[in-house]
Amino acid sequence: MKYDLIVIGSGPGGYVAAIRASQLGLKTAIIEKAQLGGVCLNWGCIPTKALLKSAEVFNYLKHAESYGVSIKDAPKADLNAMVSRSREIAGNMSKGVQYLLKKNKIDVIEGFAKVLPGKKVEVKDSNNKTSEYEANHIIIATGARSRELPALKQDGKKIIGYRKALVLEKQPESMIVVGSGAIGSEFAYFYNSIGTKVTLVEYMPNIVPLEDEDISKALGRAFKKSGIKVMVSSSVESVDTSGEKVKATVKTKKGEETVEADIILSAVGITTNIEGIGLEETGIKTEDSKILVDNYYKTNVEGYYAIGDIVKGHALAHVASAEGITCVEKIAGLNPEPIDYNNIPACTYTNPEVASVGYTEKAAVEAGYKVKVGKFPYTASGKATAAGNRDGFVKVIFDEKYGELLGVHMIGANVTEMIAEAVVARKLETTGHEIIKSIHPHPTMSEAIMEAAADAYGEVIHI
Repeated sequence: MKYDLIVIGSGPGGYVAAIRASQLGLKTAIIEKAQLGGVCLNWGCIPTKALLKSAEVFNYLKHAESYGVSIKDAPKADLNAMVSRSREIAGNMSKGVQYLLKKNKIDVIEGFAKVLPGKKVEVKDSNNKTSEYEANHIIIATGARSRELPALKQDGKKIIGYRKALVLEKQPESMIVVGSGAIGSEFAYFYNSIGTKVTLVEYMPNIVPLEDEDISKALGRAFKKSGIKVMVSSSVESVDTSGEKVKATVKTKKGEETVEADIILSAVGITTNIEGIGLEETGIKTEDSKILVDNYYKTNVEGYYAIGDIVKGHALAHVASAEGITCVEKIAGLNPEPIDYNNIPACTYTNPEVASVGYTEKAAVEAGYKVKVGKFPYTASGKATAAGNRDGFVKVIFDEKYGELLGVHMIGANVTEMIAEAVVARKLETTGHEIIKSIHPHPTMSEAIMEAAADAYGEVIHI
């Protein structure tokens, strides 16, 4: 069977690309070896947010009296019930993708796909039966999986990855989380919230190391305040799993330290799924485990494209979706604008939340900008105070010469919802004064963006 387009992988890059292609009149098929929706819907973005919501509700109940609500018995966290809710939500989302693909008349092919020369794809199903398909264009969107370090080989029992962390049958009394990116920090927050003693180990000098330094330090303080042991500038050198508990030898600036726990969660990044999918046979070039593509995701071989975690750039669901749309629109003969990778929002759904876009202060200075920086603390926000969430601030960075909004960095309640304003503002090349003069509703936490901009120009009212 021949198609206009075949997409390999149904994650947020693949299924979005397939739907956009169908909208543009291309006869499209999508190939998936596991569950529709990929890791994001089934084992990443969605189920983790479901668990984090459970943690948020539990925390509210623990502090209900501060809101004038009396609860007779102390609330208890039920990990099994939380996991069950999370899996049900993930399942419903996967069914939603199935519906969307059917609605858009996209053929779903189940099995493991391998690209072949001549714009062909071989698919092996669960019964080891192989079928061959042909298309004018083939998009590879096979995603990534949990990365393993030599000193942290995952056994699924005492040393686990994020997938197992989503479905633990029993709440551990203690846990070591290695790596403090979004995945590590979110799981550290979740398990700490429901009563697990958590140690967070980070190789870099600050947790969430890709964020602005002020944000990283603020989240570190919040984690320590909540009872998480934070070890920065530290690395796990070896692990002993022979006993009832797991013992990790952690190298710190002060020397080695042994940390004991029931379980270790390795959250040290991801590894791309590009092995055995026919890249070598087809002649598709790679570098550092990433497929090389141009601004429109075309590989060096005519008719083959790649998007998402398997290409260089941000390994984020919304980036994969945007890449898929851009790639397909170019294939269809439209004239899409290349993605601006310096205007990609990043979110970490801890408590407090973290969200950012654009240059950090350090990166802006290193890029040669003379900057104006403004900050507005949640302690001065009426809405944050009323909500009982005064921990956080908004930081904005402007180019002093032209007033260009270079970066926005936030920590606090609701900031993952607020960051979109900054993304749109940067896309429209909005200046600081335009933000100041854009009336924000009161009382809202989003006022902090306007107030932070005003602080950068010496016009702030409420601090």
